[in-house]
Amino acid sequence: MYFVYRNNKYIDCTGMSFRDFMQGKLRQAPGELPTLNDWENHLTTIFPEVRLKRYLEMRGADGGPWRRLCALPAFWVGLLYDEESLQSILDMTFDWTQEEREMLRHKVPLTGLKTPFRDGYVRDLAEEVLKLAKNGLERRGYKEVGFLREVDEVVRTGVTPAERLLHLYETKWQRNVDHVFEHLLY
Repeated sequence: MYFVYRNNKYIDCTGMSFRDFMQGKLRQAPGELPTLNDWENHLTTIFPEVRLKRYLEMRGADGGPWRRLCALPAFWVGLLYDEESLQSILDMTFDWTQEEREMLRHKVPLTGLKTPFRDGYVRDLAEEVLKLAKNGLERRGYKEVGFLREVDEVVRTGVTPAERLLHLYETKWQRNVDHVFEHLLY
C-alpha cells in the first residue's frame, strides 16, 4: 500500500498490505476497515501492463517523445475497435502457450524485435500486427494511420527506441547517461 485517504488527508501506509487493512491492522489507522473507495484508490497504485477500469488502460508505452505519444492508443484502437483486426489477432494467438507468452514477456524487453519466436522472430509478428492495426484504423475512416509512423519505422528497421538510446550511450555519449534526458525531449 501507499496511502489511506481520511478526513481530506493522505495517511502514509508504505510497506503495509491491503490484507492488513482489511483486518483492521494498519498501525497508521488502527481499527479502520477499508471502504470501496479505499479499494478503488488502492487499485490506482498498481501498475500492470493492462489495468481494468471502466475501460482497458494499456500502460506499455505511456510516455516518451511527443511524436510517439499517440502511437500506442492508435495501435490498440486499430486492433481492438475493429472486429476484423480483433478476430485476426485472436486467430493468431489462440494456440500460444503460457510458456511462450512468459518467454515473450521476459525476453522481448532484452532482445526486442530480434527475439526468436516459433519459426521466425518477433519482428515478423510486429509486421503482421502493425498491418492489422493499420487496416483497422483505415476501416474506421478517421485518418488515424499517421499516428503509427514511428511504429512503422521501428518495425521497418528492426531497431527499437531503447536500442537506439543504448547505441548512443555506448558511442556518441561515451557512457554518459545525462544525454538521455536531452534526447528524450525531442
